[in-house]
Amino acid sequence: MLIELKHASLAHIELIIAIGKETFYESFKNENTEENMKHYLATAFTSEKISAELNNPHSRFYLLFVDEQLAGYLKVNTYSAQSENMGDEALEVERIYLKKSFQKLGLGKELMDKAIDIAVEESKTIIWLGVWEKNENAIAFYSKAGFEKSGKKIFYMGDEQQTDFIMKKTLRG
Repeated sequence: MLIELKHASLAHIELIIAIGKETFYESFKNENTEENMKHYLATAFTSEKISAELNNPHSRFYLLFVDEQLAGYLKVNTYSAQSENMGDEALEVERIYLKKSFQKLGLGKELMDKAIDIAVEESKTIIWLGVWEKNENAIAFYSKAGFEKSGKKIFYMGDEQQTDFIMKKTLRG
């Protein structure tokens, strides 16, 4: 299995939109209404929104390829790009998404390791993320990686208010 992680640029915008929509829908369609899913996908994965995120110097996307097939992606944020103000010493893992056919192969760990490497390179002391309280598999994955629940935040899926756990991991130098 040949694994490649590529730093994404504006040239990859269509790939990011396609994989973002596909993986989000695969992951959350069974727990949400079709109407709310369509609304979220139509607003979260627009060319304008993804372009702005790619142009933000404090946000980065990495595309994961397995045997030259796009398998998933990682998005990390620092400073003002974080979805919650966790301070300058923090790095947010905003998205780790894998296509269903590539899950359970250790690829989520590859993406998390990349996020941790970035945090260490940038001398961050905290790495954090938000995860839906109903996403038990992801919560178990993050817990195994050393993250602990430290709070909650609200996330809107269309007209439905949902709760995300905030999970943090302290990095030691």
